[in-house]
Amino acid sequence: MTLEEEKTVVGISVPSQLTDQTNLLPHRQIRIVMFALSLCNLVTTLDQVVVSAALSTVASAFNAGSVSAWIPAAYLMTSTAFQPLYGRLSDIFGRKAAIALAMGIYIVGNLIAGFSRSIIQLIVFRAIAGIGDGGATSMVQIVISDVVSLRDRYEFGSQLIWMFDSGPIIGGSLAQHVSWRWTFWITLPISFFAAVGVVFLLPLKPVHGNMRSKLLMIDYIGVALTLAACTMIMLPLIWGGTTFPWDSAVVLGPLCAGVVCVGIFCIWEIKGARLPLIPSTLSAIFGFVFFSMLFYLPQFFQVILGFSPTRSGIFIIPFVLGQVFAAVGSGLWVSRTGKYRFVVYSGFALFSIACGCISIFNAQTSQGVMIVLMLLAGLGGGSTLQTTTVAAQASVERKDMAVVSAVRNFLRSLGGALALPSSAALLNNALRASMSSLSLSSNTITAIINDPSVLRNSPPPLGISPLQAQIIMSTGYNKGFKDVFYLNAALATLAFVSSVVLIKHKELLRGDEERLKMEAKEALRAKARVDTVDAKPADAADIEMEPVLPQSSQQ
Repeated sequence: MTLEEEKTVVGISVPSQLTDQTNLLPHRQIRIVMFALSLCNLVTTLDQVVVSAALSTVASAFNAGSVSAWIPAAYLMTSTAFQPLYGRLSDIFGRKAAIALAMGIYIVGNLIAGFSRSIIQLIVFRAIAGIGDGGATSMVQIVISDVVSLRDRYEFGSQLIWMFDSGPIIGGSLAQHVSWRWTFWITLPISFFAAVGVVFLLPLKPVHGNMRSKLLMIDYIGVALTLAACTMIMLPLIWGGTTFPWDSAVVLGPLCAGVVCVGIFCIWEIKGARLPLIPSTLSAIFGFVFFSMLFYLPQFFQVILGFSPTRSGIFIIPFVLGQVFAAVGSGLWVSRTGKYRFVVYSGFALFSIACGCISIFNAQTSQGVMIVLMLLAGLGGGSTLQTTTVAAQASVERKDMAVVSAVRNFLRSLGGALALPSSAALLNNALRASMSSLSLSSNTITAIINDPSVLRNSPPPLGISPLQAQIIMSTGYNKGFKDVFYLNAALATLAFVSSVVLIKHKELLRGDEERLKMEAKEALRAKARVDTVDAKPADAADIEMEPVLPQSSQQ
């Protein structure tokens, strides 16, 4: 199809060409843009680690440990479903409008989440916040792909990896000493400044076209199918073996419907979508393993080791610290050499080894050993955090950058959204199996699944003896934790093999970078000249309107 050709949607002729928003900026201007994007990135990363450290406390407050996985899962589910939509919204309405909308929804969602009076309210409000998170996460990568060349992208992108090591400490401390509600409010001031920074600091290209044609470009059916598939697959994963038996119709029905919905979605995207949301597939394994570790390591420290929320937040710092250093270091390496495959290979290899070793954690494991293994896991995960994005972007034309960036974040969040209910199912089923052999009542079993940390109380509540509590922790919770990391190690190994087989080297320089940089520089100069010219007539008019009095009158 040529640029002038059109597609007809529901009998209405709609232009199919989108505005190319590539705008390679000078280095000084890039740093200003990166400051605004860094605020958005800080909000989303800080939110994840703060909430993960406080999740056990939030679950205890509502006595809802069996469904506590839905608090982060609902957030990730909506974030996942709406990320591809934001990629297209930014193509149609412009990057600045899309990212400002995302930050606004995030602020509203987290604000009302802090006022929740029930676990259902909290889950729903966090799902609203997730809609905003999905946009902010995608748009940061999309804007970087617009303003920075592919070779330089990683060097500047590494500046977005803020030192959010304090996130777990903040989350644990707020939940323990202030209120769990502040875990959702703590990011709001940063979110406000991020939104303001985006509006005033991003010098992005305007988009063209009328509102009607833009609205007709959105793939509404694709978004609905994505959200429906995520919901129907995640619900049975949470219910299975805890709320309902795995072979019950309540579990199998939605699971089968979710699989069918995925098939319909794929057919629609190939055959029916006006602008397909997903033109290619990327790995979601990193998201699965990363979010599983982020949310279940702090819980392990609190249940098995008896750590407070604050101490568990401090203890997980080696994991996030390793990720930060690896992301920055690998970014500088790729920027200097232009080679990224070795970083991806070694990152997934180290990630899989570390996950396998973490499965040995128990109450007797040396804390020094735990720190080293978490650091290795962070180094492995951080090495693949952005290199996989660069590998994907290097394989497509510039016009597909926004979609590819959105797809990468979509699949990463999808992995995380599936990780939380899957990990919760493994843990809850192991807990239930260990308690069934002790002939405990169904009410006692449900209460312990809702809040496993009560097993650390002395004496244990609910009429459980200290010996029974120890059995439940060692053969129940600890076994479930091992199962989670066996799965993580297997998936990370699969990612390593897949990366070696599927990722091929592509040159990061395309030959037109200097020309595009000069065009962007000239556009900025032209805008500055126009602003200066526009200001001069106003000044002259002010002078002409001022009455000139005779000298004698002035005296």
